[in-house]
Amino acid sequence: MYAATLPSDKSLNAQNDPTPLTGMRGRAELGFAHDADQTRLKHLYHASPFRVLFPTLPKDELTSAVLVTTSGGLVGGDQLDVDVRVRRNAHAHVMGQAAEKVYRSTGPDTHFNANLNVEDGGYLEWLPQETIVFDQARLRRTTRVDVAPNAVFSGAEMLVFGRIAMGETVRTGLIRDVWDVRREGRQIWADALHLDGDIQAKLDHPAGFDGATAVATFVHVAPDAADRLDLARKILGEGDDRVRNGATVINGVLVARWLAFDALAMRESFGHFWAAFRAHTQNLPERMPRLWHV
Repeated sequence: MYAATLPSDKSLNAQNDPTPLTGMRGRAELGFAHDADQTRLKHLYHASPFRVLFPTLPKDELTSAVLVTTSGGLVGGDQLDVDVRVRRNAHAHVMGQAAEKVYRSTGPDTHFNANLNVEDGGYLEWLPQETIVFDQARLRRTTRVDVAPNAVFSGAEMLVFGRIAMGETVRTGLIRDVWDVRREGRQIWADALHLDGDIQAKLDHPAGFDGATAVATFVHVAPDAADRLDLARKILGEGDDRVRNGATVINGVLVARWLAFDALAMRESFGHFWAAFRAHTQNLPERMPRLWHV
């Protein structure tokens, strides 16, 4: 195992970003491997403002890592990159410490890129907490997942439109949230939410978000993902009636979505689903991580 902790490096992965770097550049790399009948951390790198923590967990839980952004939020020009690799037969859980905030930008975009790879027999849970997008923020987020034929991935992303408690909604700005899911490098599902210009009108439109203040997407990739559709719909049906939700299977990928007029209600509905789904499909404890409730 090796690890490194370095300050932010403006040249890091600069070739992947065509726009001039005006903010901070952070990166986190995590590698998990199956060793001596358990999952162990084999590779760790984090550059400010990222820090990776490893909480003490009950014995029945997965090997877990927690991503912390020490800057307190993201501004225009910032870029964060996360790379997670789960080797053959390893099982791991990666989550965010708290909700991420994306502040108003005067022009540059904020970039967040996650590259998640799961090898044969591996299992990865990817559980960021909410991303709160301030009015006039400019966010480009891409989640790339590559899963081996006999591997399993469960992941999610959540967006909250504005500081709801302060009466703020997102009127203008840019929100682009992309999923790119592959099996052995071959794309099997892709999805992109793109909002710009008069975002408020799109959020309010009955054929758009119909006034919703928060959305979430859950993605499950597994050899038997299609067989889990009835289970997913049953769990969703037990949720809060203040939240609209649904599930479907596309090309063997199970996708569930939430649309809510109350961000807290969505969080509670999502948490109920996540805990129940992992318990039924992976024989894991039917609970959310302790950090979820902090």
